Amino acid sequence: ETVCRATAPLLPLTTEEIWRGLTGGRSVHLADYPAADQLPADDALVAAMDTVREVCSATSALRKARSLRNRLPLSTLTVVVADPAGLEGFESIVADEVNVKAVRLLAADADEAAAYGVEQKLTVNARAAGPRLGKDVQHAIKGSKSGDWSVAEDGTVTAGGLALVEGEYTLETVAGAADDTTAVGMLPGGGFVVLDTEVTDELAAEGLARDVVRAVQQARRDAGLEVSDRISLIVSGPADVQAAVAAHEAMVAEETLALSVRTEDAAELSVQVARA
Repeated sequence: ETVCRATAPLLPLTTEEIWRGLTGGRSVHLADYPAADQLPADDALVAAMDTVREVCSATSALRKARSLRNRLPLSTLTVVVADPAGLEGFESIVADEVNVKAVRLLAADADEAAAYGVEQKLTVNARAAGPRLGKDVQHAIKGSKSGDWSVAEDGTVTAGGLALVEGEYTLETVAGAADDTTAVGMLPGGGFVVLDTEVTDELAAEGLARDVVRAVQQARRDAGLEVSDRISLIVSGPADVQAAVAAHEAMVAEETLALSVRTEDAAELSVQVARA
């Protein structure tokens, strides 16, 4: 904080000097603001990032619903969308954001996608369709419930042999029943995600090691250590904590800047840090 306060008055002068060196201009403060229409546009990138945000949001909701804390790594996330090629190259971003080991992209029309039990559901709005269809609206409602409905290539929706117009129905994609090892979530823009929720012993140990890292980072702050300070670390806890730290000692040491890591037996998790 002290460093930031001391350098803050100098930053405008520093950025001015960098700008003049790069452009040869008199001053950045005499330059015009850039026009938005002159900046490069990449509609495909924007659309891909919108989908990435939807995927991460839906996956986070599934984690919360299953009480799977964010620091607990999971095995696989399958993303099912109409154009999976549009998300290629973004798998690592999604994996880091939702803490999964692997992200799979799958086309919505693939045979495997159908196995997840995701289907479309048609609901007829009787109040909206009634004035136009009269008594026939009951046939449309019955058709929507019995599966006697379809969507034509031009988007026309028919139920019980009667064509419906926009506003008279709701067409939504619903997830099938999830089981103990998977959770399915829908994407607002179309498609869905399938999260592998099975927690193996290896994943549980890594999650526990990350909990230790969080505890150590808090202990560093409480001790008033600088961000760059190296430490010696003692982790006390039951057998599962000690085993997790032993299995992921390199990660714990790297994340906490610990030059030495030692474990001790205790009923509950606690950490001791000292400047090395």
